[in-house]
Amino acid sequence: MSDVGSGILAFVGMSALAGVLVTAAVTPALAVTGMAANNSITMFENLPGYLDIGDLSQKSTIYAIQPDGSPAAITSFYDDNREEVSFDYISQYLKDAAVAGEDPRFYDHGGIDIKGTLAAVVNEFVPGGSTRGGSSITQQYVKNVLINNNMKAATTEEEKQQAYDDATATTPERKLKEMKYAISIDKKYPKDTILAGYLNIAAFGGQVYGVQSAAQYYFNTNAKDLTLPQAASLIAIVNWPEKFRLDYPDSETNGAETVVDGEKVPYADNKSRRDYILKEMFDEKKITKEDYDAAVATPVQPDIHEPTTGCQASPYYAYFCDYVTWEIKDKMDNKDTPDVNEGAEMLSTGGLNIYTTIDMQMQDVATQALKENVPSTIPEMDLGGSVVSVEVGTGRILAMVQNTDYNVDPDVTGDNYSAVNYNAGIDYGGSSGFQPGSTFKTFTLAEWLNEGHSLNESMNATKRNNWGTFQDSCNGPVNVDGWDPGNDEGGNGGYWTALFNTINSENTGFVAMAKQLDLCGIKKTATALMSAGRADGGELGTPAGTDWTFQPSAVLGTEEVAPVSMATAFAAFAGGGVSCTPIAIDRIEDAEGNDVPAPKSTCTQAITSDVAAGMDYALNKVMTEGTGSSSLYKMDTSGTPMIGKTGTTDNNEATWMSGSSSKVATVVGVYNATGHVNLRQTYINGEQAAVLRHNIWPRVMDFANSKYGGDAFPEPKGEFLNAPQANVPDVLGLAPDAAQKALEAAGFGVALDGEIDSAQPKGTIGQQSATGTAARGSQIMLKVSKGNLAAVPNVVGQQADAAEASLKQAGYKVRRATEDTNDDSKVGIVLSQDPAGDGSAKAGATITITVGKKSSGGGGDSDGTDDGGTPTLPGGGG
Repeated sequence: MSDVGSGILAFVGMSALAGVLVTAAVTPALAVTGMAANNSITMFENLPGYLDIGDLSQKSTIYAIQPDGSPAAITSFYDDNREEVSFDYISQYLKDAAVAGEDPRFYDHGGIDIKGTLAAVVNEFVPGGSTRGGSSITQQYVKNVLINNNMKAATTEEEKQQAYDDATATTPERKLKEMKYAISIDKKYPKDTILAGYLNIAAFGGQVYGVQSAAQYYFNTNAKDLTLPQAASLIAIVNWPEKFRLDYPDSETNGAETVVDGEKVPYADNKSRRDYILKEMFDEKKITKEDYDAAVATPVQPDIHEPTTGCQASPYYAYFCDYVTWEIKDKMDNKDTPDVNEGAEMLSTGGLNIYTTIDMQMQDVATQALKENVPSTIPEMDLGGSVVSVEVGTGRILAMVQNTDYNVDPDVTGDNYSAVNYNAGIDYGGSSGFQPGSTFKTFTLAEWLNEGHSLNESMNATKRNNWGTFQDSCNGPVNVDGWDPGNDEGGNGGYWTALFNTINSENTGFVAMAKQLDLCGIKKTATALMSAGRADGGELGTPAGTDWTFQPSAVLGTEEVAPVSMATAFAAFAGGGVSCTPIAIDRIEDAEGNDVPAPKSTCTQAITSDVAAGMDYALNKVMTEGTGSSSLYKMDTSGTPMIGKTGTTDNNEATWMSGSSSKVATVVGVYNATGHVNLRQTYINGEQAAVLRHNIWPRVMDFANSKYGGDAFPEPKGEFLNAPQANVPDVLGLAPDAAQKALEAAGFGVALDGEIDSAQPKGTIGQQSATGTAARGSQIMLKVSKGNLAAVPNVVGQQADAAEASLKQAGYKVRRATEDTNDDSKVGIVLSQDPAGDGSAKAGATITITVGKKSSGGGGDSDGTDDGGTPTLPGGGG
């Protein structure tokens, strides 16, 4: 018959004898069991005829985009190291070797080679028979498709092993199923398509599948560029992968030093099978005698190139790569199927091309800056260091590095190794976080402006241990009497503005600010700006597994957070208050180049743009006038407007430098990865460990400013700069405690400043520094009355003699002065007095009254009086 594929069906149904023959040809075991031919025919006819050829398990590749816009592979992930290629991409040598060596009548039969099958049966019983198996290429393709389909449906290692065993079990049922599927496939697809499918799915030893991956792994070339001997060696492996694979150089029968009959024959087993395939190619007239002789004379020379697989294979990008894998596993998982992570399955089998956000140049600068300053290990401590940069307005991660060497192999140990990503939270393969110290104060500043306060509003920031009760609308008032935070520079604090507190990072100043705010508001603002809570997965103030609440101490940076979360917050400060969740992936393609939905950043308005502008004003001054200037003065691009905030934790166990231009935010941390060593007492290469952040951050941001630029930040509204005014209560005559309560209730600070002569009752307030209105939050100075003054009668407007008598009666001496007047009604009348009426003076003090005198036209001096008040007559006259 010309159509052998169709003929096999007639052959099977022709007679019981034919059924037995074909069944025996498929598997001699049937002949032994004595299964009736009719049973075999019935089984064959009842099998499904359609084979669903599922997507092949392929490796996924993670890419970074190079400066010229072209992608560069970082690493790959796979269960099966496979990369599908088209028929035209496969070397003709390889196609011919496969057909000649495995199925010479491939292009003639209808899916099953009867002649080859019968020959295989004979070979089972005749010594020295053919070395070719009985299954056609189409049948082998069917078997591999069934294995692939079964394996992809499995979710556990046990299920996968069972799926493989089921798909390869030596049973009549399996062989008959393969035969029927082979016939249906041959009817449906062109031969070239079947051959390409076979070469893409075939196993080449270990985790290597498909001719492209095999060519790259064994010979460091592509499938289209294989030489004749290389192509034959690869097809030799397909016949028996574990026997003929070329990556066991120490093998006694198939290694680099194999000796046969006293002669060195590298990879002898593979060469023997290769040369058989070359002979078949020559016999089938696929190559010339010259080609054959030259190929046989060529030693087998593998050039093994381990594929870059897993994040460990890409040390420069390892921790960023790790973040990418967690992003896929978290964002692409179907939460309704808890037993399987679809993201992980897609990563290892989906053939994805994952194009990331990483800036290769910036990653290089960050890596070098960190490595040159923070070693992977030092004897004194478990040293940790990290750098992360994100793009303002998008959340795209541009750089992510740390000082340790990435390693996930438990058998590899050393203080320099870690699989924990310090930059990320625990949900992304990271740590449980680090205390950010004063960097966290920025969230109190944001809430300060949120609640209507001004940068130039003052508060009582004196050091004390009786801070009392803080308001918390979430959990109720919090009392912290006995808490006594101090400032880094020491001292007793003072009455400071919010701007002063920020520029100089004053602890007591921020506690005083928080005292006037809602702790729950600070917590919510921080969470919104970071787009995250604690690094351990708990809410701020509530570590995972506890029921704690947000405490006033959190204002000073005691919450463990992830550096990438802090970078997100600073990008929000610089980006008009818009917080964008960090992302590591720009786009994803499947193996055919089709777009796959990739995780997206979620951007929310965490604070208003006006509040953000106010913060930028203050945080810019941190860089130009305050604690951030230690980084600024080291920068070549210091003219680019920048915001920033430093952070140092209790006992100097962690130090941070966080900041941003209008385009890029960067956070640098140097800390104890574990343990409690003081960084100010630890030196690395002769430099205090606590200041290393100021070596790293400027280098990273210099590059960012040079590449991405930076615009001026918006001017803040006047309401955030002008100190709001408030009415000052009149507290004269009040007891000091009562006066203090009245002023504090009105929003003012209070300080007692000694005693003063006063007519107010002794021990009460005799003087206050401001009356009417004053800047809210400013300090009102109070003096306590000595009670030694009496009221001075007001005698202005009285006749001079009567006024003098009144003053003397009140216990005062009187001194008269005169003042010329042309108003007759004012002659002899008191025009003014000193001290003024209704004022106060000590008993027996002299009161000067000025009396009107008729003008003589020529002017004259004031008349004086003695202390007794007797007029002194002018000279001349008698």
